[in-house]
Amino acid sequence: MSPKEKSVASLPYYQGTGRRKTSIARVRLVAGEGQIVINGRTYEQHFGGAVPQSEVFAPYRVTGTEGRFNAMVKVEGGGISGQAGAIRHGISRALLSADPEAYRLPLRQAGFLTRDPRAKERKKYGLRRARKAKQFTKR
Repeated sequence: MSPKEKSVASLPYYQGTGRRKTSIARVRLVAGEGQIVINGRTYEQHFGGAVPQSEVFAPYRVTGTEGRFNAMVKVEGGGISGQAGAIRHGISRALLSADPEAYRLPLRQAGFLTRDPRAKERKKYGLRRARKAKQFTKR
């Protein structure tokens, strides 16, 4: 290990796990200048402009910590919307572990600490999808 890698590895970090639909994000916050790395790629490379950055960076804006933490994220499962929601949830939980008394109230009021329980409903037998049935013909 080089001296620089050793110093980065020894820095204190805060971690949080976020979930949304079928996505799971493991987030690690380290003191830095506000960059985010998702699965070894930048935000733009990972999402390609499909998800606005303001949605994922909202916990920083609510708590006033923009530009204070770098986020290293490992996310898997689901699609881009679910992954973005999971990252937002994970960043919120990691910020909460950094300073609970200062950040709990604004994060709670913004609704970022509550896991969104909505998920795809399972398909039922005899139906085409979860609730769609075949067209009824009287004659």
